[in-house]
Amino acid sequence: MFTGIIEEIGQVTSLQTTSNGKRLTVTCQRVLEGTQLGDSIAVNGVCITVADLTPTSFQGDVMEVTLRKSNLKNLQVGSKVHLERALNLQTRLGGHMVSGHIDTVIQVSRIQDRQGQFFMTLLIPPGYRKYMIPQGSICLDGVSLTIADLTESHVTVSLIPESKKRTNFTHLRVGDFINLECDLIGQYVENMVKDQEGNSLADYIKYGF
Repeated sequence: MFTGIIEEIGQVTSLQTTSNGKRLTVTCQRVLEGTQLGDSIAVNGVCITVADLTPTSFQGDVMEVTLRKSNLKNLQVGSKVHLERALNLQTRLGGHMVSGHIDTVIQVSRIQDRQGQFFMTLLIPPGYRKYMIPQGSICLDGVSLTIADLTESHVTVSLIPESKKRTNFTHLRVGDFINLECDLIGQYVENMVKDQEGNSLADYIKYGF
């Protein structure tokens, strides 16, 4: 589990094609502190198991299914990525509960940067609007953010100056795709209230049966 608070921006230094996907090498510093083989590090919000370590980098394998669902397939040598170590029992939960399992990618449709206020609006993929609520939490490229505005088709988030400084969102452009992980609790609740025929609580409310 993660909290969605970025610890460091790392740099991709190697991408090797494997039989199951790609092996990723990321140069970094802070997230290596206390890290051991087998630990988890979120890379742009994707949970990656550390397969190899050096004093200045780590390697991890990205499976083909993860490449298809996330923007890790677009990484190149030199790409900057958000990094966060997995939670431990002493970690403060400064963001929200993040699993590191990406739901899909979401497209940037508008960016506004006015006098220190950074707003980003994204086009909601079909089927994911139900997991979003006003002032609720959302995870974008591994960053825990609060929803500032929500319509049936678009979601808007804002970044405070500290978040701008700690992330690479200011380098995004309209049309870019970033990783989306919706609120985990909402998805568990939906799954638990489904009946045996696959009807959800939302279906009962909508259709009145």
